[in-house]
Amino acid sequence: MDKKLNIWFDKEGDFLEITVGKPVKGFFKELDNDMLERVEAKTGKVIGFSILNFSKRFDKLKTIKKFQLPIAIELKHA
Repeated sequence: MDKKLNIWFDKEGDFLEITVGKPVKGFFKELDNDMLERVEAKTGKVIGFSILNFSKRFDKLKTIKKFQLPIAIELKHA
């Protein structure tokens, strides 16, 4: 079953969340400073990730063109 990628950004809260598939009950688990993975409560599978203070990171990284997140993503054409 193919699942869609969902991207949500709250500008006021400066919060980015990316999940895969339909919304399900889950919880956040801290990965790193202001980075969280979203875990499905029923299965324990990782279903997304979130970054707090997302846009503030770019203010600090003006001279850096890329940065890495502590996650791995598999992409395929739907």
